[in-house]
Amino acid sequence: MAPMSTIPEDHVEAADPSAFNDYDRLAEGYAAENENNLLNAYYERPAMLELAGDVTGRRILDAGCGAGPLFAALRDRGAVVTGVDASAGMLELARRRLGADADLRVADLADPLPFPDGAFDDVVASLVLHYLEDWGPTLTEFRRVLRPGGRLLVSVDHPFVITLMRHMAGEKPSYFGIRNRVEEWTMGGQTARMSFWDRPLHEMTEAFIAAGFRIDVISEPPFVPEARDLFPEQFSEYEPTRTRFLSFLFFVLDAG
Repeated sequence: MAPMSTIPEDHVEAADPSAFNDYDRLAEGYAAENENNLLNAYYERPAMLELAGDVTGRRILDAGCGAGPLFAALRDRGAVVTGVDASAGMLELARRRLGADADLRVADLADPLPFPDGAFDDVVASLVLHYLEDWGPTLTEFRRVLRPGGRLLVSVDHPFVITLMRHMAGEKPSYFGIRNRVEEWTMGGQTARMSFWDRPLHEMTEAFIAAGFRIDVISEPPFVPEARDLFPEQFSEYEPTRTRFLSFLFFVLDAG
């Protein structure tokens, strides 16, 4: 999701953390935006599904499932999916989409997960880890609930793009280190402040390895071909042969 407006970092530390990331407030507007926009519907979700491959019969945890679009796509491909999200409002929308029998639970990814060891073949964490300052406990929980040899599929804000965008906005952030970024999002007539934790690539890979994962894939995938025709304004300055842009970074990790 492109930033709506950025709040200076020196205003962040004094703010109440509970005032951030109010997806209950944004639920309806965010779900509608996410459904058919360029970055989510025609770039990030197709890339995650491509990396997942054949999921027939696989037990998958959709960690941070939101309103359920990735859950639905994985289930349609034959997976047995469980979804968790910290926002009850987003899960209410997911249940409308997925039906009353869908396995959906309120859970904060910063806390222990309500599942036994080895419960899943795959965990998909789609655009959620960048909300967390400390990835360690969450990655440890992901590995715990994966069977040996299971996979963790991750997408996050691309660290180079975030740094570049902030420089273009007149800021001078360092690429290195872990830094807080706050944006103000307005969707569906509702506004909320969203807090993100940016980190360089080496901080990501070191966190994965420290949690016991092996990195199988690091990907900067192409957008789907039909995106160019559906969003001509966004691609007006792209040469016809260009098939990629930088927005998110993707990983496939092996639980060993």
